[in-house]
Amino acid sequence: MNRTETRGSAALLSTAFVLLLLATACSSGPSDDDADGPDEPAPTTVTSTPGPSHSPGRTGTPSPSASSPSSAPSAPAPSAKPKVWQPKPGTAWQWQLNGRVQEGPDVPVYDIDGFENTAADVAELHRRGRRAICYINAGAWENFRSDKGDFPDSVRGENNGWDGERWLDIRRIDVLRPLMERRFDMCRQKGFDGVEPDLMDGYANKTGFPLTSADQLAYNRMLAQIAHARGLAVGLKNDLQQIPELVGDFEFAVNEQCAEYGECARLTPFVKAGKAVFHVEYELANEDFCAESGRLGLSSMRKNLKLDAWRRPC
Repeated sequence: MNRTETRGSAALLSTAFVLLLLATACSSGPSDDDADGPDEPAPTTVTSTPGPSHSPGRTGTPSPSASSPSSAPSAPAPSAKPKVWQPKPGTAWQWQLNGRVQEGPDVPVYDIDGFENTAADVAELHRRGRRAICYINAGAWENFRSDKGDFPDSVRGENNGWDGERWLDIRRIDVLRPLMERRFDMCRQKGFDGVEPDLMDGYANKTGFPLTSADQLAYNRMLAQIAHARGLAVGLKNDLQQIPELVGDFEFAVNEQCAEYGECARLTPFVKAGKAVFHVEYELANEDFCAESGRLGLSSMRKNLKLDAWRRPC
């Protein structure tokens, strides 16, 4: 066999094979199946190492230069709701509604009168590392408040047992909502963290109006909405019967005398939801209710009925 002719034929075949490969490469796109990888990196949505989720200015939407050209623009993120404070079960507290707040126990929560106390009083509580709850009366008209003239006679009902107070017709949300909004605005402007609206169970009392449980649910939920729109936590005051329906609308509960009437277990839904129950007794000695309060996870103490600075916690 002539080896020269064979090598020439082989060379021609080799050249043809190379030309075929080149033609194939030119007619097809880049492939990711090459052993040494693509010639250029494929585009990605993030071109640098992402920072922590709390990094300033990070919005979670890639910048245009980091996005694939074929990607559709991201929809804008929804506006965040105001963050609301959430007290936990067992949180110690002080409750003083008689006059301006006095320096008292070193506890993390103070519940004080919204009208009687100033922004400076709230700021001082904050300086000492405390949260402040703003007490207002949401269920009765009071003849000693600065806004007493804003409540028309048509919404004032029977006396509620306290001098100068009359039940409100909570069915008249058209009248009462703007009045309550102004009170909640006062709480926010003074720097309070939460609100305690009082007398939220008028439907279960003799008010002079034919109030129903549905009326009360609507009114109480309205109060919660007003508070949350202002970034304020809000507590459900008493109204034990409606706790199953309302526990999801409120950040904490405030209760008077559940131990005296054998009703403290009805507050369990709040504790199970991780929400504080601020509880007081007036007549019972501490040894008569503290053990049960501890088992139930309540924040309990004994107070004078006039709600001055004195307290005896569990």
